[in-house]
Amino acid sequence: MKKAEAKVTIEMDRRERRIYDRLRAGIVARRPGRRSGARDLLLLLPDLTVLLLRLLRDERVPLGGKAIAVLSVGYVLSPLDVLPAFVFGPIGLLDDLFIVAAALSRVLNYVHPDVVRSHWSGQGDALDAIQRVTEWSETQMRSVVGRLLPSLLRR
Repeated sequence: MKKAEAKVTIEMDRRERRIYDRLRAGIVARRPGRRSGARDLLLLLPDLTVLLLRLLRDERVPLGGKAIAVLSVGYVLSPLDVLPAFVFGPIGLLDDLFIVAAALSRVLNYVHPDVVRSHWSGQGDALDAIQRVTEWSETQMRSVVGRLLPSLLRR
């Protein structure tokens, strides 16, 4: 039998609700038990970026974790990208998603998972979302490297 994890719940009154949480709730209606839809996928990059920003302000996150978060958020906010969104459209956000997922995966080494969960605005469990994006990113990178490496080695 699998042991259930105790979840940390933070109750906030209306004045304390975060601006991003209110904006997100207006875009995506939360429906417990339902799988993520297209709107949730579109909000995944902002959700993960906001999570990094919130972790930056948390005193429980050590300096090393904050440095990784700063570099990642800086890349997302930078107009210079490997895949610029203004050229490639939504596909241009993939490099940002790769960077944010890698940064969060690394930051998780510095803090307790409940700290990460306490700052999560997205739907479902934060750690599950980070793991899914990280696995997807790694699969995509392996595929690209697997296709490009043989052609580069032949030259």
